[in-house]
Formats: sequence, structure tokens, C-alpha cells
Amino acid sequence: MPLILLVRHAQASFGTDDYDRLSDLGRQQSRWLGEYFKARGLQFRNIYAGSLVRQQDTARELLSTMGHDASGLVTHDGLNEYRGEALYAAYTGGADPVAQQRSDFKGYWRIFRAAMQAWAEGRLPDMPETWDQFGGRMRSALGAAASGLERNDVALVVSSGGAIGRLLGEITGAPSSTAIEFNLQFRNTGFCELVSVGDSLRVASFNNVPHLEFPDRRHAITYA
Repeated sequence: MPLILLVRHAQASFGTDDYDRLSDLGRQQSRWLGEYFKARGLQFRNIYAGSLVRQQDTARELLSTMGHDASGLVTHDGLNEYRGEALYAAYTGGADPVAQQRSDFKGYWRIFRAAMQAWAEGRLPDMPETWDQFGGRMRSALGAAASGLERNDVALVVSSGGAIGRLLGEITGAPSSTAIEFNLQFRNTGFCELVSVGDSLRVASFNNVPHLEFPDRRHAITYA
């Protein structure tokens, strides 16, 4: 069956004024993932990533490490993350998320979880897109990435935690609260294995980080 490797981007710059850039550790995570994929002997028929810098750079770092030609990388906006700043502002009435991240890390995530649930329940009308629209564009992007795959083909798709969580909720028929949990537990450069069965996708594995599961790399298992 065709295989889709759905990868969350590497560690970005959480708590700074520009989250959308990889940290030095994030670049190393990406290279380690590339080494792991290379050791598995993987070759990608389709390669997709969102247009965000952290998504693009994760894809390019791991492909370069594999010695894989990146010229076939397709940019698809449907793989982009939801607008986290807009979500936080809509729920809090305009509070500064970066200031909250710096002053009360745990408090920030409590508020953010509640904001996501309010969005999923349609209680945040000021968001740029609805929860359903978010899920729809992610499904469309995965459909494009799976297009043309034949038996034993592999596709690489680099996206973000919220987008992956939303898609997994759709595939498994889980409620929005579970999709939110998928989002908040997804590790940087963690990946899911999805198999394409007819017109449907099935989850074969979830949130894998075998490239980080060594004693000297456990510090590199990160979530933001």
C-alpha cells in the first residue's frame, strides 16, 4: 500500500518575536530525521510542505541530509498551521501571546487549550477561518500529496502539529477535543505513517521519533 510520512516541523523559535524560524536544535532534529529516513532506504515519489518557513526548512534540511533531490518539493498552503496569534487574541480579547509565554509558560498553554476548544465549537467568530475550513484544506492538501501514488510508493509531507492533529481527528472520527490533544502532544520532527487504502487514509503509527530515542539525544525531544 502507498505510504505517507506526515512530519511535524522541527523546533521553531517559541517565545520569541518570530516563531516561524527553526532553532539550531530544530535544524539538527531535521538532519537526524533525514539520517533515519536514509537508513530506511526511503525514496519519495511525492514531496509536499506548507509555505511556512519552519515547514520549508525542515523539509529541505532532511532532504539534503538524505542526498534526496529537493527540486520536486511542492509547496501547498493547505498544510499551513492555523493562525495561533489570531486564535489567542480572539479568545483573550487581544492579549500578547509572546508576553504570556515568557511570563507564565504553563498558564499560556492552559489558555491556549481553552481557546482551541472554543474555536472548534464555533465560539470565536473573529478567526480567519473556521474549524471546519481548517480541516477541509488539510484534507485537500493530503489528497494532493497522495495523488498518483502506486503500490510501495512513499510520500513525504511536512506540516505542523495543529494541522496534523486536525487531520488525524478526521481520519479516526475523533471529537475535536481529541484532535486538540493530538496537536498539543505532537513532538518536533515526530511523524505519522498513513497508508492509503482506496480513497481513504488509515493511521499506521503516530508521533514517532526513533531518530531522537538515544540516550544522548533525549534532550532533543521537544514540543514547541
